Amino acid sequence: MKAQDIDSNLDDCLAEEGVLDRASALAVKRVIASQVAQEMKAQRMTKTRLAEKMHTSRASLNRLLDDNDPSLTLTTLISVATALGKKVRIELVCECPCSMRRYRR
Repeated sequence: MKAQDIDSNLDDCLAEEGVLDRASALAVKRVIASQVAQEMKAQRMTKTRLAEKMHTSRASLNRLLDDNDPSLTLTTLISVATALGKKVRIELVCECPCSMRRYRR
C-alpha cells in the first residue's frame, strides 16, 4: 500500500467520524508550536521575555505553545513571529488527486 493511499484512508476515516478538520487544525498547530519552541531555544529566549516582546501574558504564550490546543489566531501568530524576528507565510494548496499526477514520474 502506498503512503498516499494510507493518507487518503486516514482522511476518509477521520471525515466519517466528523473530526478531520479538528485533527488537521491540531496537526498544523503542533507544527507551529514546535517551530516557535525551536526558535526560542535557538535565540535563547525565555517564555517571559517572548511574552513581553509580544505584549501579552505568559499564560497566553503557554496556550500558543500547547500543542493539544488547536486554537490560534492570526493576530497571535503574527505577533509571535514578529517577536522572534520572523515572517509568516500561509498558502492554500490543492489536494485534489488530479494535481498530484503532474508530479509523479
